[in-house]
Amino acid sequence: MNLPVRQTNTMALISLIAGILGWTALPALGSIVAIITGHMARGEIRRSPETQEGDGLALAGLILGYLMVGLCLLGILLFVLFLGGLLWMVPNYS
Repeated sequence: MNLPVRQTNTMALISLIAGILGWTALPALGSIVAIITGHMARGEIRRSPETQEGDGLALAGLILGYLMVGLCLLGILLFVLFLGGLLWMVPNYS
């Protein structure tokens, strides 16, 4: 009895690569691509688990993507709060 050969899902691999790029070269674009392709890959793998694998790759891409998006949002929030605090300290000469 031959078992079908399972192939790694291409979207899962793209998600992992984009997640790594999100931490190195393309923070915003890479992270968004990692999140989108990671969700697509996990859906494809769940629909046909007998022929596709790579759920771990997709999950790693999702984690990398979501972490970078969260850190970027936190950085923007801290930047705005810091600048708001600095502007509050500047005297108003009007």
